[in-house]
Amino acid sequence: MDNQDVSPALSAGMNGNAAPRPGWFKRLVAQEDLNFLLTNRVPRIALTRLMGRLSRIDSPLLTRLSIAVWQMFTSLDLSEAKHREFRSLRDCFTRELKPGSRVFDARPGVLASPSDGIVGATGVVEQGQVYQAKGFPYSTAELFGPTQDASAFEGGRFVTLRLTSAMYHRFHAPADGTVDHVTYLSGDTWNVNPVALKRVERLFCRNERAVVRMTLASGHAIALVPVAAILVASIRLHFLDVLLHIGRKGANEMPCSAPHAKGQEMGWFEHGSTIIVFVPQGFELAEGIAPGVQIPAGQALLKRID
Repeated sequence: MDNQDVSPALSAGMNGNAAPRPGWFKRLVAQEDLNFLLTNRVPRIALTRLMGRLSRIDSPLLTRLSIAVWQMFTSLDLSEAKHREFRSLRDCFTRELKPGSRVFDARPGVLASPSDGIVGATGVVEQGQVYQAKGFPYSTAELFGPTQDASAFEGGRFVTLRLTSAMYHRFHAPADGTVDHVTYLSGDTWNVNPVALKRVERLFCRNERAVVRMTLASGHAIALVPVAAILVASIRLHFLDVLLHIGRKGANEMPCSAPHAKGQEMGWFEHGSTIIVFVPQGFELAEGIAPGVQIPAGQALLKRID
C-alpha cells in the first residue's frame, strides 16, 4: 500500500509528521466502536422480534420495573403522558399525550413537523440523491422502492427526523391533505443512530420502511418515509388499520384515499426510529431548523415560498 491509497491524516502518521490524537478523540472513537458493535453486530431481526414479544407482555409490575431501568439510561419523561400507568412496555412506547401538549403551527403555507425528533441531514434532492450523513449518499429511487416514482421531488427538499427511544412516538399529518398511497418495504433493522449513519452505506434503503404519499390541500405532493430500526420494526398506520412489520415480505402496495387535517394522528412507531420528509420545489426550511436541533411535533418544519 502506498500513500496515495490512504487519507492525508493517516499518510502523515505513517511518515511520522502527524500530531498524536488527543485522548478525548481516542475515547470518542472507542465509544463509537462499542456502540456500533453492541447495536449492529448482533442478530438484529431476531432481537427485534424478541423485543416485540417482550414489549407486549401484560404485567404492570414488570412494566414499572422496566420503565425504572429505562429511565436510568435515557431522558424518558412521562410528565406529558395522558395516562401514567402502563400495562406493558408497548403501552409506554406508544403513549398518548395530554391534550394541548403539542400545538401545530396553523399557518396555511407551513408544513409542521409530523413528530418529535432531532433534525438530522437536510438538503436538496439533486440527481435523485440525498444524504444520510456527510459522505453517505443514497438514491431516492431505491428508498421509495421499485414501484414508486420519486421524480416529483427532484430539486425539492428533504428533512430527516430521528426519534430516540425516550421520545413521544406518534406521528401526525404535517398539513391538510389526503394520503393517496402507501408502499411498505420489508428490510433489515439496522440502528439509525448517528454512529451507524456514518458507517453503513444506504442504511435507510436497507431498513424496513413505509413510503406514505400525500397530496396537500394546496395541490403539492409530499412524502413521509417512516423508517424502522433495531427493536422497532413495527409501524402502525391508523388510516389503513394495519400494523406493518417485518413479517410482510416484499413491496406491499396499499392505495387509499384518506383525508387528514393538519395535526391529525397518522400512526406510531413501537419504540423509536426515523421519519424522512420530502417536498417538491417551492419549499424552504423553516426558521431554526438545522441538524442537531431537537423539535416537537407541530413546530414549523418547512414553509412554502411559491
